[in-house]
Amino acid sequence: MKKGILITFEGGEGAGKSTHIRFVASYFRRKGRKGIIVREPGSTPIGEQIRHILLHPKNKTMAVETELFLYLAARAQLVKEVIQPALKKGVVVISDRFEDSTIVYQGYAGGFSINHLKKVAQAARGMIVPTLTFLLDLDVRKGLRRSGRKDRMEHKSLQFHNRIRRGFLALAKQNPRRFIVISSEAPKTAVQKKIKEKLDHVFS
Repeated sequence: MKKGILITFEGGEGAGKSTHIRFVASYFRRKGRKGIIVREPGSTPIGEQIRHILLHPKNKTMAVETELFLYLAARAQLVKEVIQPALKKGVVVISDRFEDSTIVYQGYAGGFSINHLKKVAQAARGMIVPTLTFLLDLDVRKGLRRSGRKDRMEHKSLQFHNRIRRGFLALAKQNPRRFIVISSEAPKTAVQKKIKEKLDHVFS
């Protein structure tokens, strides 16, 4: 049995992760590998309920600590219920966000101590670490225009979203072997060409 693989997509709002996640799923299908797509928070009944609380625009007074532990609770459920069993069966799991988003949104942008955050975050994911992380980088204003600022996180200030972008780029610099940074301002075909080149290099 082939080893399971976890590939994650990260980026700010409106970066276009969903389109490219579907591309990666089809890439592995063509290679005869079973793949599943998950999203954070969500992809389990409990996780979807937590997602509703986290992203509802009315919950404006939510503290960053509350955010953090709700995201971690949703991730713990997703890992136990979906990701861990899939990886054990040799499945390719493609996740729309994972732990890096927590470090960036609640840490770099939200102000929670990153050292403390990393310690508690590991309890949610256990020993699971992505094999590859595609970071889709985009100008913040363009991303927010694309997203339409529909949910609570998108409604946060421009300064907050600029900290998110800087945080993701800092994480990518710290983890160059895992992160692949691609400008999502490029045409879709150009982005997917770069994704395919990396997948071919790692999984050929």
